[in-house]
Amino acid sequence: MSWLARMFGKQKNNAQSRPAQVFFTNTLSGSKELFISQRPSIVTIYTCGPTVYGRAQIGNLRAYVFSDTIARILKGAQYHVRRVTNITDVGHMVGDGDSGEDKISIGAKQEKVTPEVIATRYMKMFIDDLDDLNIDTDDIRFPCATEYIKEQIALAKTLEEKGFAYYLPDGLYFDTQKFPTYGQLGGMSGASLEAGARIEVIKGKRNPADFVLWRTAKLNDLQQWDSPWGRGNPGWHIECSAMIRSLLGQEIDIHTGGEDLASIHHNNEIAQSEAANGRMFVHYWMHNAFLNIGGEKISKSLGNVVYLSDIVEKGFDPLSLRYFFLQAHYRTPLSFSWDALAGAASALDRLQKIAHDIGEESKRKSASSEVRGHFLVAMRDDLATPQALSILWNSIKSEDYTPEEKWGLLKDAEMHLGLPLTNVPAPQKLKDTDIPKGVRDMLVRREAARASKDFMAADRLRGEIESSGYHVDDGPNGPVLTKRTL
Repeated sequence: MSWLARMFGKQKNNAQSRPAQVFFTNTLSGSKELFISQRPSIVTIYTCGPTVYGRAQIGNLRAYVFSDTIARILKGAQYHVRRVTNITDVGHMVGDGDSGEDKISIGAKQEKVTPEVIATRYMKMFIDDLDDLNIDTDDIRFPCATEYIKEQIALAKTLEEKGFAYYLPDGLYFDTQKFPTYGQLGGMSGASLEAGARIEVIKGKRNPADFVLWRTAKLNDLQQWDSPWGRGNPGWHIECSAMIRSLLGQEIDIHTGGEDLASIHHNNEIAQSEAANGRMFVHYWMHNAFLNIGGEKISKSLGNVVYLSDIVEKGFDPLSLRYFFLQAHYRTPLSFSWDALAGAASALDRLQKIAHDIGEESKRKSASSEVRGHFLVAMRDDLATPQALSILWNSIKSEDYTPEEKWGLLKDAEMHLGLPLTNVPAPQKLKDTDIPKGVRDMLVRREAARASKDFMAADRLRGEIESSGYHVDDGPNGPVLTKRTL
């Protein structure tokens, strides 16, 4: 059975009634709204994927944990979810503009391989990173831009025939003045768009915000195709519109991405899609905030990148990063540091240890409780993950709930947060001979700091122990050290 048949074929009726209410902040309106899908119980979601000229860094990965959390919440609310995350393997210029050189071509030339080799290599790394972060990819289609060249040409041709595009020697451009509501996403005005860093001065452009739909090939272009406008390659923005149109339909429910994409890339998607289709393109636009290091956005251009592989090499479980992301609301900028990651790793280790004990006490039997409802309300209220984690922690440590009620809550948390909680092996206490001398020394110094009430030094040493791949719990008989397993 084809992917489209699987995704859009008949679904079994769910006897549990209509989906639960979910609220999302819509970037288009700037306010929190009740989510209503276009088709009963079915949700279509598109997420802007990576440009695969290099490995995705952890700032990029926040967007995919975010979109995965949306999908988990909607599934938990009894929706059937269809998702597409594109893979950009052509068309994305350095600087995100309309001129310059394609990022894939640059990567291919640097590594002395073909663009196909570069794209395949880094796409695999990206999918592996998603798997390591426990992102559910079973219902996601990952189309490559080069697989949809015909569809991009057809969309550009439609825009030209409808009078929304004009031709220049270097390519076919979308005329933003012909689309009166251009810039509506995020309240971008004409003045602010003209002042944007990615607005280029190109000879012959009618308006500063006009963007390329199809680019005329240059001699050094490694990827080019025939088109009604001659040999060339697609602009960056049109691939998303063409793939959404082909795989999800002309009108979809949710489109996600990082907040940096809203002002230009996503406004361009809206303009070309609605101009071509004559109908609303996306009903709910959702954007996650930046991940920063030292007050600056994580960016390859700034040279401050951290990869998931770096986190693993330092002895952290990749899911520590997922927990770290969930500690903040998706629309809140988040600052990464190794100490902060160590704190998240410690919290996840403690949570899993408590979950294991609850599983033993409850014999892995669950019961309903009021607190499970509170947890779900928080998750369905615009992904209030910090509040949901607080409810989870307070409840599993409380004596007001039975082990069975706590186990039921843990099952809900595992499903909605994407954290493994109900099938985690019991932690094994390490013998002194199993612990490296450097870690033992830090443990001794930490105990001395705690005894002298130097809690700042004790917290710093705890972070260093966590960064070394170990977890310390303060028990009634002294510290208990366990090694994290990846």
